[in-house]
Amino acid sequence: MRIKLYTWCLILVLMLAGCSLDESSSTVTENDSPEPVQEQVDPPDENSDETETESLEDTEPEYERTEVPLVRVIDGDTIKVIINNKEENIRFLLVDTPETNHPRMDGPQPFGHDAKNFMEEFMEGEMVEIELDVSERDHYGRILAYVYVNGVSAQEELLKRGLARVAYIFPPNTRYVDSYQAIQKNAQAEGVGIWSVENYAQEDGFYPEFVEDPELKAPAEEKPVTDKCTVKGNISSSGEKIYHVESGAYYDRTIPEECFNTEEEAEKAGYRKSMR
Repeated sequence: MRIKLYTWCLILVLMLAGCSLDESSSTVTENDSPEPVQEQVDPPDENSDETETESLEDTEPEYERTEVPLVRVIDGDTIKVIINNKEENIRFLLVDTPETNHPRMDGPQPFGHDAKNFMEEFMEGEMVEIELDVSERDHYGRILAYVYVNGVSAQEELLKRGLARVAYIFPPNTRYVDSYQAIQKNAQAEGVGIWSVENYAQEDGFYPEFVEDPELKAPAEEKPVTDKCTVKGNISSSGEKIYHVESGAYYDRTIPEECFNTEEEAEKAGYRKSMR
């Protein structure tokens, strides 16, 4: 009887032990199941905003420019402006145009008035921008600068039209000398302006003796007639055809190469109206 009782007790213990083992195994299996894998997301690139900002900054001028009021154009490479409530003369860096009123010269040099007239039209607004290099003034006390109108370089426009030569290359003020010389090379190849006359523009200046006087060369009947010229047509040294009306700023000083009764006639002949 006792043997049977012990046998049943042993069977019961074994059954309980088996259930406990199953639960333990199930728990281990559940705990050992792999955790869900989360997709790794790269953190945002901190430099992306900087790169975007840099691309926007590329459109801005590399060097600081200051906007100043224009007083007047003195000649092709010199203007007068107002800085800190004071009038200052600005001499264009790295270029030289023929003179119009130099005190040591008998009269204007060929293409001098062309350069001045172009600059007066180019600077038709009231404001210009100046950009300084390293040395600020020359020995005459003039401010040395690169000059811009609405972001367009005055020096480059003069060089493109053959109205200036690259000159006065004095370090450290040489920021744009390479690009200016490249523009001048193109103007020389095209033979425009000062480069249309052999040996007139040289490394050390301009030589008017190489320019024939058109007044002496032209027959009397080909000289322009200024009486009763309502619309004056003028062809600049760069080949631009410009007409001036009586109300224009340059009408009185312009010696016409062609006269027209109306602006329509001038425009049909290929002329454009002066900006001023």
